[in-house]
Amino acid sequence: MNRDHVLLLERDCVYQGRFRVERYRLSYRLYDGRYSAELSREVFERGHVGAVLPVDPVRDAVVLIEQFRVGAYVAGWQPWLVECVAGIIEAGETSEELVRREAREEAGCVITDLVPIMRFLTSPGACSETVALYCGRVDSAKVGGLHGLAAEGEDIRVLALPIVQALEMLEQGLIVNAKTIIALQWLERHYAGLKRHWLGEAD
Repeated sequence: MNRDHVLLLERDCVYQGRFRVERYRLSYRLYDGRYSAELSREVFERGHVGAVLPVDPVRDAVVLIEQFRVGAYVAGWQPWLVECVAGIIEAGETSEELVRREAREEAGCVITDLVPIMRFLTSPGACSETVALYCGRVDSAKVGGLHGLAAEGEDIRVLALPIVQALEMLEQGLIVNAKTIIALQWLERHYAGLKRHWLGEAD
């Protein structure tokens, strides 16, 4: 089945603040060929995200960031999370442009090459957000310190870590952000070939 098998009856904005909530009235085609009863569903509209895992193939290191996350706080979790670089894609901006910009703003590093990992939905039962996820080559030699835009309430600590240490943190459950988990699992599987490609080494 596809999008043509959804009957959109009404769409209303029910809240507009930093983000937006919209209410949809719709019916969708069931597997037996009939259409469902009319449903009313609220959807959280926060925009679409670009994210990048900065990797230094010379030093076998990744660049991660740590910052306060209100959602983790409200959920009762440790609210300072270790994550990859990410941001909301602005109007007229591509996901590639976004991750290069955010790498400079959040981590103080310059991406010299980008490799797409995947695109995915974060919580499709209630949110329209998608993530375009990348791996980016960087030089981590002088990366560190505090970054972020004070006007946006950001206070970001930058961590340049050996890949082995980052993967150990993942295994120990110390990294709980979904896009960072996906990126590190991808890196663990693909790093050997990626490093050869970036450093021009023969197979």
